[in-house]
Amino acid sequence: MLLLLLGVVALGVAVAALTNVLTARRVRTSERLASINEYGFARERKHAPVFHHEDKVSPIAAIGSAVGNFVASHVGDTGEENVRQELMTAGMYNTSPRLLLGYRVFTLLLLPVFGWLLLGTSDTIRILMIVMMAPVGWTLPLVIVRRRARLRLVEIDRRLPDLIDLLCVMVEAGLGFLAAMRMAADRFQPPLGDELRLMLQEQTMGLGIDDALGNLSKRCPTPAMKSFVRAMANGERMGISTGQIMRNLSHEMRLRRRRTAEERAQKAPVKMLFPLAFMIFPAMLIVLLAPGALTLVNHAF
Repeated sequence: MLLLLLGVVALGVAVAALTNVLTARRVRTSERLASINEYGFARERKHAPVFHHEDKVSPIAAIGSAVGNFVASHVGDTGEENVRQELMTAGMYNTSPRLLLGYRVFTLLLLPVFGWLLLGTSDTIRILMIVMMAPVGWTLPLVIVRRRARLRLVEIDRRLPDLIDLLCVMVEAGLGFLAAMRMAADRFQPPLGDELRLMLQEQTMGLGIDDALGNLSKRCPTPAMKSFVRAMANGERMGISTGQIMRNLSHEMRLRRRRTAEERAQKAPVKMLFPLAFMIFPAMLIVLLAPGALTLVNHAF
């Protein structure tokens, strides 16, 4: 009875932690836009929503931070720098590496308990489920972060040529690079718009334009973003025409995006081989051959 009660409590904590992770992105976006609005970079529009920033920490996050601090203080090096970089790439700026470590400890403990209570009938199967689910629980939060970072980077790469085209038009119309970036940032949705506003906020607070662009490249380490940041930094440093640089860069990025699409199209037949061979073809054979086989069996017997 005590074990069942512990399992129910653990399952509730796991569901609450998963809900907090899934809803954290929208809350973080609102908080970043609210902070950006203080520096005058938010888009001006009618009936714009007002974001209120409140320094409140959910109980699950507080418990996760405490658990992460405890584990980090006793284990030692947990690769916090690498985890922090992955969190920045995923846009989870308010999630610390130790909070993520606390979530990993939660899932490490809760998934085996869930398997013990619900997925097993004998002690052997239960022990096997614990052995299998413990590594899954330890890596699951990190896998979620990396998947979110990968999707976020894909979206940034997809919108980056449009940003460069818009910057090229505004720069050739007579605007400076930073003024063009401010105007362009208001016309792009997250995640690219958020990254541009954060870069501009860093520059306004005293960071040099090269350092702000470098931080942008670190948060979004894609080949297209690195090419953009390198070209802009070299253009500002050497006094080269920014409009010409952006025009060539936009053409190069669109060629890269087309090559990436062609590469994915060529990988599609290989990825379709497994479901075709093991799921679709057996079902088709059953549908086509079963009536004839049943007829032969009836005539034979």
